Amino acid sequence: MNFLDVLHVIGARPNVPKAAPVVRALAETGASQLVVSTGQHYDDDLFGSMLRAVGMSAPDIELNVGSGSHAQQTAAVLTSIEPVLIEQSPRIVVVYGDVNSTLAAALAAAKLHLPVAHVESGLRSHDPAMPEEINRRLVDHLSTLLFVTSPDAWVNLRAEGLADERAIEVGNPMIDSLIWARDLTDLHQRRIALDLPEDFILATIHRPSNVDDPDQVEAVLALLRELGSLLPVVLPVHPRSRVALSPAQNFPGVHLTAPLEYRDFLAALAGSRVVVTDSGGVQEEASFLGIPCVTIRTTTERPVTITHGTNRLATLASATADVNAILRSPRPVPASIPLWDGHAGNRIAQALLAYLHRTHESAHV
Repeated sequence: MNFLDVLHVIGARPNVPKAAPVVRALAETGASQLVVSTGQHYDDDLFGSMLRAVGMSAPDIELNVGSGSHAQQTAAVLTSIEPVLIEQSPRIVVVYGDVNSTLAAALAAAKLHLPVAHVESGLRSHDPAMPEEINRRLVDHLSTLLFVTSPDAWVNLRAEGLADERAIEVGNPMIDSLIWARDLTDLHQRRIALDLPEDFILATIHRPSNVDDPDQVEAVLALLRELGSLLPVVLPVHPRSRVALSPAQNFPGVHLTAPLEYRDFLAALAGSRVVVTDSGGVQEEASFLGIPCVTIRTTTERPVTITHGTNRLATLASATADVNAILRSPRPVPASIPLWDGHAGNRIAQALLAYLHRTHESAHV
């Protein structure tokens, strides 16, 4: 007999603000739930601080798999989470985003015939060189419930033959967390406390495609040097980028900082003139806050941030020109993105409960 309704699996910092609103909403219903952290991200500056910033308690179960190659990390999560799933026997497993932990947890659950719900389903960059793209596709095909954050994701799911009845458009739970944190925080005072420049460019660069290849690193450093000649650049350095980008600390106008706590990052983002990034989540956050965003990638799995938001794609060679154009233009007014209203967590929780009710009823017919 099942006693646990929902088991959530999180593994990396971006999973946390997506999971927090769902966990909070389910708690209000009295549903039984557990949160498992795989430990894919284990740096407290990245992961632990994010938990605290969005009001999420420490995970109930820690797997502590740590870092490694894609194969090593995925295998470690598979072997670590399988006994947890067997012991807990949840009625449904909820996974978030597109990291290796997401794929491993979905695969382990599916092989144990446990239903899987995927939050942030249907996002596609159509770039097979991105490891996350492989994870997204496989997780969606393993999942019973597909929680869609934006209308374009429907097109991708239909193109892959996934039945519409499995997909439910719920909005973006990461925006729930942004609104929750923003409403409890004086972002202006936080920006003052951070001692940021009056007018500045915020940059976040950490993707392997930009910081692991020496030629790309040189191009990134050249971009930072150019940007620093336009406006002061504030660059919170991700641990995996620290060594590669360290030469930039000697560039005029470029200020490298330690990773920022989530609410501090929101304060910096909201106060910036433009953000230059290779992050998926920052594209969404910037669009919601109305901050111009230049994404140094050839594709994005979040095209709604371009069609409805403030985002534009650029190469490392063209990004300076794009930033220059933004600085000479009035600040854009983003269109409203459907269902990015702070209630996605509630919609997901209600959809999960409806599914559990249906399966309970059918089991007793």
